[in-house]
Amino acid sequence: MDEQTLVELLLERKEDGFRELMRVYKDDLVNFAYRFVGSYDDAVDVAQETFVRVFRFIETFQRGARLKTWLYAIARNVALSMLDERKRRMTTRLVETDDEGQEVERDVPDVSYMPDRAVDSTIVAQRIQEALMKLPTVYREAVVLRDIEGLTYEEIADVCKIEIGTVKSRINRGRTMLQELLRDVYEELYGKQSQ
Repeated sequence: MDEQTLVELLLERKEDGFRELMRVYKDDLVNFAYRFVGSYDDAVDVAQETFVRVFRFIETFQRGARLKTWLYAIARNVALSMLDERKRRMTTRLVETDDEGQEVERDVPDVSYMPDRAVDSTIVAQRIQEALMKLPTVYREAVVLRDIEGLTYEEIADVCKIEIGTVKSRINRGRTMLQELLRDVYEELYGKQSQ
């Protein structure tokens, strides 16, 4: 089914259209979200929420736009909201009394979420995912959208609502940071082979 036909079915709120949308894009959205949020369960939640929002807001889709780009933009927004919520939950306010009897608030980190617990893959895959999660969000999303999801610079610019030059800059900066974070993995894999 071509994208235009799919869009028409979605706009007519046909069940076949939504079923086809999920069949075609579910794995891609889960993969993107996983690389973005670092947890498979959260990635599935991002994809599901993306489809719910498509169902609720399909009327806002602009004809002539790319459906794939619109989906990634929605998934990106859902993932960013999830990351923001995670940051808010990661610190808890603790009220203590100091030596002078005054109440003092202190942030206590929540260590219940550990990205490496959610990853069920090889050690190298874990290291790559951990390195991705260390990248600042703007660089991580650019690298994931380009190198893992295969979006064009133009599509990434549309998804992130930034200029193409900024997209290229973020991708280059993100790749450089990722290479530095993964230097030891590369040396472990390929340094031993050359000896």
